[in-house]
Amino acid sequence: MNGVPVLIGFVIFALRRLLTYLHLFQQEEYDNRRFLRWLMREQAWDQRLSFTLVGLGAIQLLRPAQIPDWAFGALAGVFCLALAGIERDPRKTAKKRLAMTARATRIYGVALALLALLGIGAALVTGPIWLWVVMVQIVPLALIAANLLLSPFEIKTQRRYWDEARAVLRRVDPLVVAITGSYGKTSVKHILGHVLETAAPTLITPGSVNTAMGIARIVRERLQPHHRYFVVEMGAYGPGSIRRLCALTPPKLGIVTAIGMAHYERFKTLETVAEAKFELAEAAAANGGNTVAAADVLEFAAPRRFVAAHPGALLTVGTGPGADVTIAALRQEIDGVVATVAWQDRQYELRAPLFGLQQARNVAVAFAAACWLGLAPEDVVASLRSTPQIAHRLEVKREASGATLIDDAYNSNPVGFAAALDVLDVLRQPGGRRILVTPGMVELGTAHDDEHRRIGRLAAEHVDVLVAVAPHRVAPLTESFAAAAPQAEIVRCPGFAEAQQWMAQNVATGDVVLLENDLPDLLEQKLRL
Repeated sequence: MNGVPVLIGFVIFALRRLLTYLHLFQQEEYDNRRFLRWLMREQAWDQRLSFTLVGLGAIQLLRPAQIPDWAFGALAGVFCLALAGIERDPRKTAKKRLAMTARATRIYGVALALLALLGIGAALVTGPIWLWVVMVQIVPLALIAANLLLSPFEIKTQRRYWDEARAVLRRVDPLVVAITGSYGKTSVKHILGHVLETAAPTLITPGSVNTAMGIARIVRERLQPHHRYFVVEMGAYGPGSIRRLCALTPPKLGIVTAIGMAHYERFKTLETVAEAKFELAEAAAANGGNTVAAADVLEFAAPRRFVAAHPGALLTVGTGPGADVTIAALRQEIDGVVATVAWQDRQYELRAPLFGLQQARNVAVAFAAACWLGLAPEDVVASLRSTPQIAHRLEVKREASGATLIDDAYNSNPVGFAAALDVLDVLRQPGGRRILVTPGMVELGTAHDDEHRRIGRLAAEHVDVLVAVAPHRVAPLTESFAAAAPQAEIVRCPGFAEAQQWMAQNVATGDVVLLENDLPDLLEQKLRL
């Protein structure tokens, strides 16, 4: 069988190449449409092996009669093996490594089986080598096909996990506090969780866990009978997603931190964002509860409709005179943020060892939520003073070198970015430089260029050295920064690894470095296959 050598080589190649694509498919949360759009946008199709096989096929068509077909099949198999040998393993070498979860393993196994079956069919066909180019190109599509085939099983599995989580919630019956927002939700979750923990046993969803299956897993594995409060972060990936999460964990208190440009690419308009976020408020009201929200959400139609339909069900926090909890002043000090707020005709000074004025607003929102839940304001004020820093969200670290690192790696929105730049000035030391390391923001859709130009101009007022990571993504930021601060230094790094190397060699005592956002592999570097 002349096709056996190339079939063997192709299957081994597919074993390795599927891992590369599965890594990116996982970062797109196994969303078939988003993964396919990414493939088309980035033109992330194989080139090296495909061009090699096309060339080999051309030679085969023009070959001398004495060279048999099996020789070309053997050469094609050797080329497949060679490319497989140099393929990186994302389970070991990626920045955010491929996690071979049960679902990832299932998708990988089914996709490989599909490719092997198609490969056997191709091997049975006597024809030119370039037929295998088609096989190489459909490798990523096999993941989508496998995901579709597994969909009924995944739905059944997810339903079982969902039902188990609901049973645990009914049995434990904690007071559920649900938090959503374009930005600030993870920070408010950690701040409020810390405050509530001082009053009663509290469980919060860890890190950035905010999807149905992630929340269900935390409930099944960690929620215990002694927990009085369960603080859950809810991510919105489109209209209806918050409503679905509320069906899993019906909230007694909802918190909407902000409505803004983060994830704008998914929603297209801010009004759509507002409608999606206020699904939480509707669910809380249906459960006999209330919602705490930033006062400026009332700029949008959906929150105003909610207020009209549910008088007294929304507690607002903001700087305007109409807010229920009025923020009189915000300031950043060297050891943390300070927010002065008025609540029920009394004024309170809220201090927390956090950085960035947006964190001061988050502290005010957490204060309002805790007070609504019945905690004494004085106790909340005391608890806030011991709030731990939140990992990768303007987390200030003093380096052994004498430099200061501001780790804001999980931030990617215009408001947070602007607030982080202010912290550079606060922590600046005499003689030290202010260094910004950033690959820019994500999921801004059509607003990407304008928002990056605006941030570039703003950065020029706060930054001495700009380290642009993945320059192909942040050209508007770099250009506007250069125009506004021609004397500043600009360093361009293909990826974060190169930026780390530059920092290791150049950051000195007294420097303050802002690490603003850290992209997943599929966004940081173009895939070259």
